[in-house]
Amino acid sequence: MRIGQLLGTGRSADVYELDEEWVLRRYRVGLDATREMPVMSYLSASGYPVPRLGPLPVSAGPGDLVLERLTGPTMLESLVSGALGGDEGSAMLAGLLADLHSVPARLSADPEDRILHLDLHPGNVMLTADGPVVIDWSGTEEGPPALDRAMSALILAQVAVDPRVPEAAGARALLDTLMPLLAVDDGIPARHLAAAAARRAANPTMSPAEVALIGDASDLVAALSG
Repeated sequence: MRIGQLLGTGRSADVYELDEEWVLRRYRVGLDATREMPVMSYLSASGYPVPRLGPLPVSAGPGDLVLERLTGPTMLESLVSGALGGDEGSAMLAGLLADLHSVPARLSADPEDRILHLDLHPGNVMLTADGPVVIDWSGTEEGPPALDRAMSALILAQVAVDPRVPEAAGARALLDTLMPLLAVDDGIPARHLAAAAARRAANPTMSPAEVALIGDASDLVAALSG
């Protein structure tokens, strides 16, 4: 397997070119990618928009995934550039959450559980010619859909309450239009918001400054949920 140029980098992984059809996503911090593969395969078979999985070479490590090479901006890039409006973006994000939570859990015996992304925000949605595709399933679990909604709202709220970033106003506007759409699906109960806040605080990739914003972000989500 010939690894080409670096195409992108995130908090915990890098993405490299393989060829015109495939990319290699490789964790930098020793995480195991193999748990994501059956979830993505299951979701793809269910019709949910995830990248196709390619065959792993024998030289691949446990932190490697070969993924379909997607062409297009992220939802975040489109929102920042103005190519995508806030109302359209919030409707798309709410729809992706609702569609995900319509797929039955793969493993759990609890009929209320669903597959959760737990990091579904505009930076993890690619806008391709065939429609939006949800990437980065590293944190996926099964559980109550309200926890997934709480995580998405809280991530946006952390940006909205951060006075240091220029995207704060846009994140607040997106959150304002997203929350009523999430309320259609029973919203975000307080216990799930608290669980999401605890998970965010325990995330080792977050800086102390980001962790310090969780309280204000939780208060904002709670106020908008009321």
